[in-house]
Amino acid sequence: MREHFKKFSRRYVQLISAVLYNCNVKGFANGKIWKGNSKGICAPGLNCYSCPGAVISCPLGSLQSALVSSKYKFPYYILGTLLLMGLFLGRFICGFLCPFGLIQELLHKIPTPKLEKSKLTRGLTLIKYVLLVIFAVMIPIFIGAPGFCKYICPAGTLEAGIPLTIMQEKLRPLIGALFGWKVAMLIMILAICIFAYRGFCRFLCPLGAIYSFFQPVSFFGVQVDEAKCIHCDACVRNCKMDVKKVCDRECIQCGECIQHCPVDAINIGIKKTDNKKKTVWSLVLIAALILIAIGINNRGFHDVMSKAIRLCYECMGIG
Repeated sequence: MREHFKKFSRRYVQLISAVLYNCNVKGFANGKIWKGNSKGICAPGLNCYSCPGAVISCPLGSLQSALVSSKYKFPYYILGTLLLMGLFLGRFICGFLCPFGLIQELLHKIPTPKLEKSKLTRGLTLIKYVLLVIFAVMIPIFIGAPGFCKYICPAGTLEAGIPLTIMQEKLRPLIGALFGWKVAMLIMILAICIFAYRGFCRFLCPLGAIYSFFQPVSFFGVQVDEAKCIHCDACVRNCKMDVKKVCDRECIQCGECIQHCPVDAINIGIKKTDNKKKTVWSLVLIAALILIAIGINNRGFHDVMSKAIRLCYECMGIG
């Protein structure tokens, strides 16, 4: 398994997923966003749906938009979608299927002094759960604005705000203090990622926080063979994330620990599980499918699509 993983490049999967999410090549040329029906489908990873190339929607942006409207309609479709993606893949999505994760990893390759993981950085990982509750849930429900997209999300600024204001002259008069704030946040977050491995992912990303809840029951990912494990902790010591053990809430299931295990006790694939976890998995799967079915019947797919085919001024930081 270890030799197989060495031959397999995670980077290829990251690049392919980024291209598939953003394959509207014409949009990069004319500055117009995709308005096809595929915008009703959510990408697994963080990818702004106002990016000129985006052909599917951002799950975090769609969740916030649905919560803004939750006083009128319960967000069955997007909640079911997140349940389904989390159940099957957990934070494997962060390690393999998130374009902004790829950007962070490339930034960290810039030769500078690096922030080593510690008890402090492990504590900082809790920030993303606070941001999830306040900016991605409470502000949309109680204030009626997609708080994380509007005030923090670096993907919206990098992928949509900056390129679209460059390409569309009519958007430039809308640039104001919010755009300046979003650009400042983007610069700060990109700088953090140069010094701290996947700094946004570790400390600030609410989507990663959501997927972390599924780590104990996710169907696919990294798993340790306890019969082989000698508890040397080589996997934890060599991991750049703030893990305490393989596949805990901070593990992005990238599989890099496989090459560091001296007894070949770590593998990546379909997880072996006991009957209790199988029961939980089955119940969550049924709940996810029911939510998606009710959501589609309740025009949830259409609601996600109709929001994503319009420019999101909050994501872009203008207006």
